[in-house]
Amino acid sequence: MRCVAFMRNVNQGQRGHPSTSDIVAGFADGGCPRVQTFQSNGTILFDSDEPASVVEQAMDAVAARSGHERQILWIPLSELAAIVDEYGATPEPRRFEFTLHSGAIIDADDAEVISRATDHRCSIVDAGEGWALVRNQVEGEGHATPVLESLTGRPATSRGLPTVIRLVSRFGR
Repeated sequence: MRCVAFMRNVNQGQRGHPSTSDIVAGFADGGCPRVQTFQSNGTILFDSDEPASVVEQAMDAVAARSGHERQILWIPLSELAAIVDEYGATPEPRRFEFTLHSGAIIDADDAEVISRATDHRCSIVDAGEGWALVRNQVEGEGHATPVLESLTGRPATSRGLPTVIRLVSRFGR
């Protein structure tokens, strides 16, 4: 299965962050010797029949190789493509963020969810197992990660919808 992994808080090539070679080698140590990185934000494409196991091993390996622990979350590329098919044509894509998290499905209609999102100047448009699509009130702002971390009590990481659209366009379904 083709999957997409998002590493949390990564800016490859910058001091204090895992390098691209650390990430690629970490995934090889996790059982995926052929991965593709996308941009420099810790987005990785990989193929595996056991993606959760690969990601768990890759997290440990990247930390051991680089000295920098980072959470890695993943989603099947086909699921990400379906989300892009549904929301990619929005007239304001720079207001949207796609977020992976390790919590339960977020109920976008729950009063507490609405309140927390509103406090962060955003709203949850859609959500599924381990992911949410968030619309920010102001174009280019990023509020999805703190909102999802607040709601789930667990790490989350986001990519702007334009980035996700480019990724799906480049790597297909």
